This record gives sequence, C-alpha cells and structure tokens, in this order.
Amino acid sequence: MSPETMVNDITGLLEVWVAGWAGCRSYRTSSEGRFPAALRSDTSGEWEFFASDPTDTEFAVLAAKTAEVPARGLTILTNDLARYSELARQHGLNVTSDTQAMMIVDMETQDAEDPWLSDDDLSLAASEQDGVHYAEVRSGDALAASGRVYVVGDTAVFDKIITEPAFQRRGLGSFIMRALAAQAFGHDVQTGLLLASLDGQKLYSHLGWTTVSRVLMLSASRDGADLSLS
Repeated sequence: MSPETMVNDITGLLEVWVAGWAGCRSYRTSSEGRFPAALRSDTSGEWEFFASDPTDTEFAVLAAKTAEVPARGLTILTNDLARYSELARQHGLNVTSDTQAMMIVDMETQDAEDPWLSDDDLSLAASEQDGVHYAEVRSGDALAASGRVYVVGDTAVFDKIITEPAFQRRGLGSFIMRALAAQAFGHDVQTGLLLASLDGQKLYSHLGWTTVSRVLMLSASRDGADLSLS
C-alpha cells in the first residue's frame, strides 16, 4: 500500500502501526470493537487500546475499558486534540501525553545503503531475531544509540530510536534510522511508520518524514506518567 493510500485510511494505518509496534516488542494483540489493542507485558502488564477519531459512543466504550485499571492506556490518533481531551475529562480519564505524532515516509526516498561511521571509536552491530531487526552503536562497552524495525506487509515500523544522553548531537539518531532502513530493504517495503516524540519529530522531518496525525494518550492514572515512551 502506498503512503498516499495509507494517509487516506488512518484507521488502516493505525492497525499496521500497532501490528509493527507490537511485533517490535513481542506484545500480544487483540481488538476492542473495530480498533486494535496490545498487552504491554514488559511495562505496565496491562492493555493499551488504540483508536483513530472514534465516535462518541466508541470513545465511551474504550474509556470505560481503560478506566477499569489505572495502568491501562488509551491512545487516540486525531487532529482534534481539544475534542478528545474534553471527552476524556467527561469520562474520568487524564491526558498523559499530547505532543507526539504519527509520521510516515515513502521508503523510496530513504537511503538503501549500509551507513558508515566516521568516528573510529564507534561501532555498529546489526542483528535480527523473530522478525525484529536491531541496530546498536557502541563506544567500547557503552551503548551510544539503538533502535529496531519490524516489517508488516510492505510497511516498515520503526520503534525505540534512542540516543543515550552522553552521545547526543552527534548524528547518531539519523545513523540508526539509516542502518534500520538498510535492514528493512531486505523486504519489499514501500512505507515507513513510526510514533515520534516532540524531539524526534525534528529529526524525522529532516529525514523526509511527514506528520499524518497527532497522538493523544490517556489513562485513569493520576500520576501523570507518560506510558508511551517506556
């Protein structure tokens, strides 16, 4: 499916992203109505529900399921943050994050060659396990940057792109993305998808990615924790 087609079907895009994100993290998936859900077995141990611009009735059902357990999350893809923030308040949910974005790229615009490191003190290790492709940059024994990608059909879903604080502002985020793209091109991929933090959006925009939807994350928890980045 081309990026242009996917952008016109945000619910379909969400389903592909959840499948890839869950694949990257070995999460079990299910569904609630017409929307996907994933069991965050390595963090909260609870379900996270996902929806794109749900109706008021659909939102009420998802909010009720989310509110049953404080550790559960509800993630909404929408460009109407105000509407769903107000619905969340009405249903007793709290906003844990409203700054992230779903981003997409045409993989034909991405570098297909294995990247190289200009710093001799750094080394790249690439690996694959259970369909998940990993890339790590190390400085000696210290981890400098890392990320992973999982292919769903013809879509590469990127996840956990992290540069450690001591190694930031050295271009390693871009390097990891290129290293993962090179691995993804071992499959017949057309599209890239990811969920980006506020800082990440600057990096990915520089690499040619575009925002297709804002992301609103909700929970019944009152501690303000952003479960999305863990």
